[in-house]
Amino acid sequence: MSFSRRNFLIATGVAAASTTVLSACGSSDDNKSASKAPSVSDAKTMNIPVGTKADSTGPAPEVAGAVKGGTIYSLDQFDMDHLDPAQIYVSTEGAITRPILRGLTGYKIDDKGGATLVGDVATDAGTASNGGKTWTFTIKDGVKWEDGAELSMDDVRHSFERLFASFVTEGPRYVQQWLVGGDKYKGPYSGKHLASIEVSGKTITFNLTEARGDFNYTLGMPGYGLVPKKHDTKEAYDKRPYSLGPYKIESRSVGKSLTYSRNEHWDAATDPIRNAYPDKFVFQFGFQPVASTDRYIADKGNDQYAMSIFNEVAAERIAQVLTNAKLKKRVLTQVDTVTYYWPINTTRITDVKVRQAINWAWPHQQLQTIRGGRSTSELASTILSPVTPGYKKFDLYGVTTKPGGDAAKAKALLKEAGKVGQKLVIAYQQSDNAVKQAVAIKNALEEAGFTVVNKQIDKTTFYTQIGKIDNEYDLFAAGWSPDWPNGYSVFYPCWSGENIGDGRSNYAQLNDASVNKAINAAAKITDSDAANKAWGDIDQQIMELAPVVPDYHSIRNWMYGSKIGNVVYDAGNTCIALTKLYAKK
Repeated sequence: MSFSRRNFLIATGVAAASTTVLSACGSSDDNKSASKAPSVSDAKTMNIPVGTKADSTGPAPEVAGAVKGGTIYSLDQFDMDHLDPAQIYVSTEGAITRPILRGLTGYKIDDKGGATLVGDVATDAGTASNGGKTWTFTIKDGVKWEDGAELSMDDVRHSFERLFASFVTEGPRYVQQWLVGGDKYKGPYSGKHLASIEVSGKTITFNLTEARGDFNYTLGMPGYGLVPKKHDTKEAYDKRPYSLGPYKIESRSVGKSLTYSRNEHWDAATDPIRNAYPDKFVFQFGFQPVASTDRYIADKGNDQYAMSIFNEVAAERIAQVLTNAKLKKRVLTQVDTVTYYWPINTTRITDVKVRQAINWAWPHQQLQTIRGGRSTSELASTILSPVTPGYKKFDLYGVTTKPGGDAAKAKALLKEAGKVGQKLVIAYQQSDNAVKQAVAIKNALEEAGFTVVNKQIDKTTFYTQIGKIDNEYDLFAAGWSPDWPNGYSVFYPCWSGENIGDGRSNYAQLNDASVNKAINAAAKITDSDAANKAWGDIDQQIMELAPVVPDYHSIRNWMYGSKIGNVVYDAGNTCIALTKLYAKK
């Protein structure tokens, strides 16, 4: 998850790597129109501007026709690995915690799917000074935790200081990297504060090592949600976080279900982002995509009030659903900012020719067919998605000319390297669809001269396992969506050698001096056009080293029950906007 921007135009607005929501409806007698797939390459970016102080004032605008009451259910494959905001760096974890976690800033969603960065618990989206090295936020009155205690400045400071604790290994690292003295600070549990975080009255000030025109966007990430100092249970907080939002955790059965009920201490007047129409959310886990899709198609009982955070229309049901105008009316179709790819562990596969051979052999078209065809994805040859500022179109490994892979070219490279028969251990997640794709990948790579061992990993802990430096895998499925719009938050977290460590996002463990230098140089470019060109060039520079196989750019197709109202996309968090839903009477 990530984007970024090296210029101060962010103070007034940025081009987001999110597109407008595509129409989910078709004419009842026009199934041909209903089945037409959107294009990622043709999709336009949209602006995520910085809002005013008035925009940051609650309550959130009412949803036309919405009613209070009822229960919203979900049908999803897996539970969340993390709920502690400091550990959240996976989009599904960010999505499911929007009703309970709040931060200094956040994204306000309008009725057309547009997003604006506003103050969440802060009175506005922040004030920069000192050339962008100092950022100040003032906290609203009346923001309360689920026990009725008011959000204190100690809580706010503690939320950022605990990011430095040794048990925090999975979340974003931007704030820790940028705060003065952060390189030596070990967290608040020994009783020491970080001097670069200053508190005075209701104001908190962050002193940074470098100018960051996008710091307020950074703080909008779920990974920078607030934590009450009194109720911080350290490692155990991951299982049961405290709420500042309109809902709180009522119960949880890990791996099976998670229930939210109303937080009676939440004051809508303090919250410009969240509505709170349902009485409850009941998230249900353990449903493969075919099972959830079939239940949405049947549309019976509580499933009429169900939606999914992760599960999309199953590949096996794509044609049935998207060519049926009646069913398609209950599908939110969205061109996403994510690029799904397969990082290659460069500490294990050190020969660039071997990595290039993997790219040449990749069965892009077969995998797209397994996913459900062009309605679900567009083949990728780049790390950046076409809807992300900085995207540069290039194709080094024949994705366009030979989308089924070029086994002969791959085998020739293996012979040059003296590595015919090279063993590859491939990790993939547990799901019916993933199993099918793993078989296709194994067959294609073995045809090209590799020896392949597939290993299935539990979905709930998948990213934790592949994020370990000493993991035993050569290739694994991953993906990245910008945290805010531009190349820095794609290339620094995922491809800079400075970001290698347990729980970090440089899954390939790429540590190339020329790439590191290019990323750091591009980060200092203040002109947006020049910065975007630099990020596109860095994309190509990395792909020449072949530490990854770009697989596809995603087209989301989320299906839902007939009695859920206002299913819209949250462009800031790249997910369905849970706090905009309501249960129809």
